[in-house]
Amino acid sequence: MHQRIYIISGETSGDQHAAKVIAALRQLDPKCKIRGMGGDNSKNAGQELVLHQKEMAIMGIWEVLLNLRKIVKNLALIKNDISEWKPDVILLIDYPSFNFKIAKHAATLGIPIHYYIAPKVWAWKENRVKFIRKYISTLYSILPFEIEYFRNKGIDAIYVGNPSKEAIDAYKMTHPLSEKSKKIALLPGSRAQEILTSLPIMLDAVRGLDGFDVLIAQAPGFDDEFYHQFGAGLRLIKNDMYSLLAQSDAAIVTSGTATLETALMGVPQVVCYKTSKLSYVIVKYLIKVKYISLVNLILDKPSITELIQDEFNAETVRKELEKLLQASARLNRLKEDYEQLNSKLGNHKPSEAVARGLL
Repeated sequence: MHQRIYIISGETSGDQHAAKVIAALRQLDPKCKIRGMGGDNSKNAGQELVLHQKEMAIMGIWEVLLNLRKIVKNLALIKNDISEWKPDVILLIDYPSFNFKIAKHAATLGIPIHYYIAPKVWAWKENRVKFIRKYISTLYSILPFEIEYFRNKGIDAIYVGNPSKEAIDAYKMTHPLSEKSKKIALLPGSRAQEILTSLPIMLDAVRGLDGFDVLIAQAPGFDDEFYHQFGAGLRLIKNDMYSLLAQSDAAIVTSGTATLETALMGVPQVVCYKTSKLSYVIVKYLIKVKYISLVNLILDKPSITELIQDEFNAETVRKELEKLLQASARLNRLKEDYEQLNSKLGNHKPSEAVARGLL
C-alpha cells in the first residue's frame, strides 16, 4: 500500500521547498500519491494540484478583507478535499495563517500532521505554541537554535537542516568559485514595498563608489521596467542570486532569508530594514528578538551590521560598506563567523529528511 500524502504550500518559497520534498518522496516511493495546494514547482515535481497557490497570493490587511469571500471559499475547498481523499499524512509548509486552519480540521479526522519550517513563534505570536503542541504530530525545524526553544515548551521539534545551506552546498559543488571583480550586490527584497523602500537608498549609497560595478538581484514576478523607474541602465540579475553573490565583493541586503544566503556564499554584507513609522512601532512592540538577520540570530551575536529604520540611510550604508571593503581585520573576523555559521547549520539534506519522516 503506497502512501497518500497531502502537501500544502502557500508562497513561492514554500512551493520551492515542497518541490524538493516531492522529488525526494518520488525517489523513496515512486508510486506514492501526492495531492494538495502548491505552485508550478510542486506541480512539475509530481503533485496533483487541487488549488494553485496563486489563488491565495493575497498580502496586506486591506487586501485580505477585500478577498475574504475568496479565502473562505478556498479554505473550504481544501478542507472538503482532505475529507474526501483521506490522505495517510499531511505536510504543511510554512504559511501558518492558512495552514493552522487546515491542521485543526485534519486533526478532527485523525490524520497525522507534519509541519515543515516551524513558525517563528520565538519572535512573535508565542501563543501559537499551544496550537502546535495540540495539533502538530511532527515539527521540522530549519534553524538549530529553535530545538532548545521548542523543547522548553514541551515540543520535540526535529532539526532537519537548512534548505538554503543545502541549495548553496549543491551550487558550490557544480560551480567553481568566481574571481571577485569589484562588484557590489544589491538585494532589495522580493516584495514590491520592500523594493520601493530599499532600492533608492541602496542606489544612493553606492553612487560614485570608485571602480565598482553595481548588480541588482531582480525578484521573480517583477519586470525590468519596475526597476528602471529608479534609474536607467541598472544591471539586473534575474533568478540567479547565487551567481550574483559569487562574483560580488560585498552586498547590501534587505533583511530576510537573503541575509543567510549571502553569508553562506561568503560575501560581506550590510543588512537593512525599513517600514512605515506606524508599522515599525507595532512590529517593535510585538517582536521579541535581539537581531533582525538570521545570521546574527543563529550565531547569537552581532556579527553583521544591521541598519534599521532611521539608521538605514544612504550615508550610513555607505560608511558601513566602505568599512567592509577596506578593513582586513574586520573581514577576517567575518570569515571566521561565516565558518561558524556553516558549522552550526551542519551538512544535512532537509528535503530527504522530511520525505523519510512522511513515509
